[in-house]
Amino acid sequence: MSRVRIVGGTWRSRQIEVAGVTGLRPTPDRVRETLFNWLGQDLHGQHCLDLFAGSGILGFEAASRGAAGVVLVERDPRALDALHKAAKTLLASQVEIVRGDAVRFAQTTPRTFDGVFLDPPYNQGWIERVSPWLDRLTAPGGWLYVESEAVIEQLGNWRSVRQGRAGQVHFHLMRRGDE
Repeated sequence: MSRVRIVGGTWRSRQIEVAGVTGLRPTPDRVRETLFNWLGQDLHGQHCLDLFAGSGILGFEAASRGAAGVVLVERDPRALDALHKAAKTLLASQVEIVRGDAVRFAQTTPRTFDGVFLDPPYNQGWIERVSPWLDRLTAPGGWLYVESEAVIEQLGNWRSVRQGRAGQVHFHLMRRGDE
């Protein structure tokens, strides 16, 4: 098992364990620093969804920076175990962990979120599968963060407003085109 460090907020420098799950690649520190600079360091009062939680680092980072609620969706049992341990260690009462399929969650949840993190396994078509539900998942004025193996200029109504690259990772902050 490896560890990943939270880079900002209340839990800055705390480390969480990452399950040894094939294909799991926590978002690098530098990429998270860039993302939260784009968002403005304080997410106070926001509700966030980490749809393909994996290590959960994006969701825990959001909670560390004041998010009122964070939902982590994951289906792998080893990853889920590590998420529960991290939430317990951090006393992260604002973090809810949901065992399940990301696409089914996106299709069925009645909730909306101020921000949605999409960092699915690469080369499996996950972004395309969840994109039809992004509008209903995200509150008006909300944002979408997407990590992928290729540049994404738009997803349905969503347009990339900031983007970067770190090694093989392309990362994007997206907003609805009409906002």
